[in-house]
Amino acid sequence: MGTSFWESPFVLDPRPAAVERHGDVDLHVPTGDGRHPAVVIVHGVPGPPDAPDARDWPLYRGYGALLAERGVLAAIPQLTVAGPDDLYAVAARVAAAAELLRADPRVDADRLGLWFFSGAGLLLGDWLRDPPRWLRGLAATYPLLAPLPGWPPVDPRFRPIDALDLPAPTGDATATPARPDDTTTPGSVASGGTGIDAARPAEPARPTLVLTRAGRERPEVAPTIEAFTVVARRRGIPLHVVDVPNGQHGFDALDHTEESRAAVRTARDTLLDLLSAP
Repeated sequence: MGTSFWESPFVLDPRPAAVERHGDVDLHVPTGDGRHPAVVIVHGVPGPPDAPDARDWPLYRGYGALLAERGVLAAIPQLTVAGPDDLYAVAARVAAAAELLRADPRVDADRLGLWFFSGAGLLLGDWLRDPPRWLRGLAATYPLLAPLPGWPPVDPRFRPIDALDLPAPTGDATATPARPDDTTTPGSVASGGTGIDAARPAEPARPTLVLTRAGRERPEVAPTIEAFTVVARRRGIPLHVVDVPNGQHGFDALDHTEESRAAVRTARDTLLDLLSAP
């Protein structure tokens, strides 16, 4: 009998963090005094109907511990999606988890990030379109970045690619076009477009997105990631790509390889660099 995905162990073995359950939000708490940067982990949705609470999956508990061991306080809200209309409530719950972190006296309220997984990628648009001042970085791992064919109508709010449709550049600011052969080695980072310095003075600062792509992505998901990446680079959106050439969707639980482990560490460390930047 095979192991269900939600029972599969995380590809890394970080030291478990202290976990506090506050209603529908778990906090993975680092050791040490002082105010910590913080990250909201937005687990994949919709989950399998027979799966337990995603906060208890080894995968997401592993990510919480992985952040905590580097001094980051991680929040994992419980999210449930049965249809497109549930995305409104889930988006509000993610925003509430961010505010819960910001109100915590152990958190540096001006240094937060959000990390989206799988179907939760549809929630990215809000944060790309109107980023709050305290949002220092975003991450998305094997994300769904557009509704799938055959779905019921989905509010354009939940089409992250639409959030990239910024006004045309003004003045001398231009985006550096991506090279056709712009790829990364396993677990490494590539900067597309103009990178972290891409924000133009006339526009609000856009948070950098750390995008992890699985080379063996599901065929219905891969085109949404490719289309998003092309537009993001064309528009000069700050983007870092971590490629996992031999990884499948869910590689961080399914593919226990050095390539997978390196990719997870790289994504974490890149996001943490954004949280700690001046």
